[in-house]
Amino acid sequence: MTAPHDFELYGFWRTSATYRVRVALNLKGLAAHERVIDLDKGEQRGDAFLKINPLGAIPALIEPGHLPLTQSLAILEFLDEIHPTPPLLPSDPHGRARVRSIAAMLAADTHPLITPRVRKYLAITAGFDDAAVRAWLVHWFTTGLAAVEKRLASEPATGRFCHGDEVTIADICLLSITATMKVLKIEIAGIPTIDRIVATCEAMEAFTKADPLKQQGAPKAS
Repeated sequence: MTAPHDFELYGFWRTSATYRVRVALNLKGLAAHERVIDLDKGEQRGDAFLKINPLGAIPALIEPGHLPLTQSLAILEFLDEIHPTPPLLPSDPHGRARVRSIAAMLAADTHPLITPRVRKYLAITAGFDDAAVRAWLVHWFTTGLAAVEKRLASEPATGRFCHGDEVTIADICLLSITATMKVLKIEIAGIPTIDRIVATCEAMEAFTKADPLKQQGAPKAS
């Protein structure tokens, strides 16, 4: 059952970062009223949203009486602190560091290279055509996921999920990348450990409810 809350989530259907927050809310049984910031229409650069996040990036999570929270990883840890069950970080310091490290490989080292604002810059300023932009995306998805695969396949702390047998922030970040790849119709071969973990997570309601293609504003299935 979803617990009532006064959160407002500013997001957009296809973004990896908004997906992460949706999954965390679902896992915690928390509700948030979602307000759509249409990236395709440039609403993230409008005066109203820039007052919420001067960077013009989503998501933003707002609780009445408090300043907006931005940056998905910070929001995930905030939700874990205010609603610690189920935990999204291990109880031991080494485990927490490992989970944060894997999450950062995905959310800080891979995701920023494939965001719409980067793709727009490549197309308009750097003169990339559609094929060159797609090659860029495939390269960085492959580079990031190959590195994560190497860790997950070789480190004994990997279990049913990225770390042990419970969902953590690392899994949320991993699924946010693969969900975006599905939207972009990009597939990467040679990542069997990742494929196994993704399949396990995709069988869980918290992840399926957050599917970008099920959100308000997503294109209708043909």
